[in-house]
Amino acid sequence: MHINATDPQAQLRAAGLRVTAARVAVLNAVAARPHSEADRVAAAVREKLGAVSTQAVYDVLRACVHAGILRRIEPAGSPARYETRTGDNHHHLVCRSCGTVVDIDCVVGSAPCLEPEDANGFVIDEAEVVFWGLCPNCRTS
Repeated sequence: MHINATDPQAQLRAAGLRVTAARVAVLNAVAARPHSEADRVAAAVREKLGAVSTQAVYDVLRACVHAGILRRIEPAGSPARYETRTGDNHHHLVCRSCGTVVDIDCVVGSAPCLEPEDANGFVIDEAEVVFWGLCPNCRTS
């Protein structure tokens, strides 16, 4: 069964989650601004729905990450960020100055892109790589 990745209601149903206005608004907010922090998502949801608690937004984010609809990333020194691009083992480039985050496709090969010399008995299914630098805007300022 093919799930339309741009239809939050279909994604929620496919994940076995109840479709609610808050869940749909959260997914739409993250889709509109990938790599958003929870506070930014909450602000967008409030613009759309009115009074929604920050805790409710965190609960929706957590449920959607657990269901595989959203991905949570945590660049060092930054609050957690959320995106709709899941399941493809892509990586991120983070600007050290302004905090802009952009997606980078897997650098080499298939998932996982990097294999440690000794996996210590782990079965590895994902490699998370974060590249750091300065974005074009910060480089010129």
